[in-house]
Amino acid sequence: MSQNSTAKAASMNAVSAYLIVKDAKKALAFYEKAFAAEEQFRLVDPNGVVGHAEFKIGNTLLQLADEHPDFGALSPVSIGGCPVKFTVEVDDVEAAFQRAVDAGAEPMRKIEKQFYGYLSCMVADPFGYSWLLQQNVDHLTGEEMQGRWAATFDGA
Repeated sequence: MSQNSTAKAASMNAVSAYLIVKDAKKALAFYEKAFAAEEQFRLVDPNGVVGHAEFKIGNTLLQLADEHPDFGALSPVSIGGCPVKFTVEVDDVEAAFQRAVDAGAEPMRKIEKQFYGYLSCMVADPFGYSWLLQQNVDHLTGEEMQGRWAATFDGA
């Protein structure tokens, strides 16, 4: 493995999401504004199509490209939705929610305290993906979360 490949491998997560979108340039600008994403680089063909880009939200590397139907790379917009949800842990969920909405995200769930100790909400981006924004407020153990989860069924 070359030194460059070694450095790249060390900077990636073991699993990294690869988002396919319509209009990657707009998507990268949206993620920067909505989630404080930092673009690492992009590869653009002579027609202006983004063949590959990498960006970070916090310390998580994500990858992105424009649609390439000939490779089976279609966006949620083209296939009618996406069952995958992304989670972003933030220090201030109210500010993160407002920043995302101001950038063009659609509110899906209002900010609410969850049994597992987080304030959370959900927004949909203009490219077909949903983002759960959450702030840890109770710092629970796994056992404490399980106890709260079980308690939600007691009244059912």
